[in-house]
Amino acid sequence: MNIGKRRLLTAGISTACIAAALAAAFWIDGSQQDGSDGRTNRQEAVAERGRSVMPFDLEETTHHFTPTDTGGVQDVVADQPDDEKQIALIRTHLKQEAKAFGEGDFGDPAQIHGDSMPGLAALEEGYERIEVRYGERSDGATLTYTTDEPALADALHDWFEAQLSDHGDHAETGH
Repeated sequence: MNIGKRRLLTAGISTACIAAALAAAFWIDGSQQDGSDGRTNRQEAVAERGRSVMPFDLEETTHHFTPTDTGGVQDVVADQPDDEKQIALIRTHLKQEAKAFGEGDFGDPAQIHGDSMPGLAALEEGYERIEVRYGERSDGATLTYTTDEPALADALHDWFEAQLSDHGDHAETGH
């Protein structure tokens, strides 16, 4: 290979590496502050995509993500505990998600957060080894994820962290 071709190949590889690093950095911190409300452009885009997937109002609900040793607990609650409309919408959605996740269909989170969402590929691959249980609470609903495999529990934790970051003030670490 002549020197010109080698330099061109090296420049191409370097450019690809830089692009991958920038994409990873953007995913991790969601940079590019949008402005006055403190949300990032990524959080705004996630909220917009979420409106087409989740029937409840993100401005009137909160996601809680609680990692556990064997997986985690995801609660979605109405900010007003007597908001029957939001509670019904939360319950309907989480029942559907529990069924889909139990069948290995993580299409809704992928549509909202992107196919390269941390933990997602491992969850899709290992879904048969994760139990997903739906439960109701007075102000919304809960999904409990349980696995005997530490690597899948770690994937769930990564998946939770990505959602916490992407949902901004619509999500928090559980209690």
